[in-house]
Amino acid sequence: MKADIIDKIKALIPGMSRNQKIIAHYIIEHTEEAAFNTAAMIGKKLDISESTVVRFAAAVGYSGFPKLQQALVAVVKNRLHKIEKLDISNNTSQSEILQFVMKNDCDNIQATLDELNPDSFNLATDMISSAQKVYVIGVRSSAPLAELLAYYLRLVHRDVVVVTSSSSSEIFEQMINIGHKDVAIGISFPRYSMRILKAMEFANNRNAKVISITDSIHSPMNLYSSCNLLARSGMASVVDSLVAPMSLINALVVALCARNSSKVVKKLELLNDVWEDYQVNNNDEINFLDDEVLNYLKGINGENVTAADVAEALGLEKRSVDGIFTSAIQRKGLGVRTPAEIELEDGSHKAVKFLSLTDAGMAFDPDADEDAE
Repeated sequence: MKADIIDKIKALIPGMSRNQKIIAHYIIEHTEEAAFNTAAMIGKKLDISESTVVRFAAAVGYSGFPKLQQALVAVVKNRLHKIEKLDISNNTSQSEILQFVMKNDCDNIQATLDELNPDSFNLATDMISSAQKVYVIGVRSSAPLAELLAYYLRLVHRDVVVVTSSSSSEIFEQMINIGHKDVAIGISFPRYSMRILKAMEFANNRNAKVISITDSIHSPMNLYSSCNLLARSGMASVVDSLVAPMSLINALVVALCARNSSKVVKKLELLNDVWEDYQVNNNDEINFLDDEVLNYLKGINGENVTAADVAEALGLEKRSVDGIFTSAIQRKGLGVRTPAEIELEDGSHKAVKFLSLTDAGMAFDPDADEDAE
C-alpha cells in the first residue's frame, strides 16, 4: 500500500547516503515514473549507477529492485482505485461526491487539530514575530498556500517575500540574501517538491530559521527545519486536500495578529487612509451621490464628525461612507477632509479626519442636479 512504502522511505531518509536520498526523493516525487522504469533508466535519469539503484531497494527492505517496483505499482493502482471507489464518471451522484469530499476535508481538519503540537505552533509564531525578513516558499499546489500566508503576514510583518517560482535558479535568486536573522517557511505536501527541499537546505546552511508546513513527521521537508507544523492532506480521490493546511495557516495568521494587535490596527488605519486618499472605495457609478450622507452633513451645521461617526448615525459601514464622500462629494468639490487629533477617554490622542461640506456643498441640490442632467 502507498502509506507503507512511501512512509517507509520517508522514515529512512535521514540515515541514507547522498545518492540514496536522491533516489528516495525521486521516488516520492515521481512515483508513477519510478514504478515503470528500470533500475538502469532511473540511474541514467539521476546520473547514478544502476548498481546504486539496485542497492537502494535492499536498503529499504526489498530483496531486489523488481520487488520494490511491485510495491510502487501497488501505490499507483491504489490511486486509481480511489477514483474507482468514487466512480465519478458513472454511478456516483453529485451530492454523494460533495458529501464524500467534504467529510474527508472535515476529518483532515479534526486530525490536524488532534495531532498538532502546540509547542511547535507557539515556536513558529515566536520565530516569525522576531524575524527580520520572512521568506514563504511554495510551488505547484502549495503555491496558493504560500501566496495566502504571505498576503496576511504583511499585516504583521514589514518584509515578506513569497517564493513560488517553478525555476530552481529563480528560487535561489530570490533567496540569495537570506541570513541568520531571517525565517524561511517551506510549504510542501505529497508529492513533495525537491525544489522546496533544496531551498530549505540553502536557508538552513545560511543559518536562517526554517519552518516546515507539511503533512507528516516523515516528510523530507522536516530534514532542514527546526519547527515542523503538520497538517493532514489525505486525498479524497486524486486531488490533494489542502483544506487542513489552509486552516492551519489561518490559525497561524490569527495568532500572529493577536500577538501584534496594535501593529495590525495601525496598518489597517493607514490602509484606510490610503483608500480614502486614492479613492479605492469609489462606487462604480461615476456620478453616484448618496443624498442621505450629504443631507446628514448639511444638518449638523459644521459639527466635527468622522466617517465613523456618520456611518454610526446612518447605519452604514464606514467604508461605504468613505467611498461616498470621496467619489460623490469631495471629488466634486462639495466637501473636504480635514486632518485633526482627538483625545480618547484614556488620555491618549488619535489622528482622525473630519468630514465637512464646502459652501458649494451646503448649497448643492441633488434633485436640481439630477433634473439638469
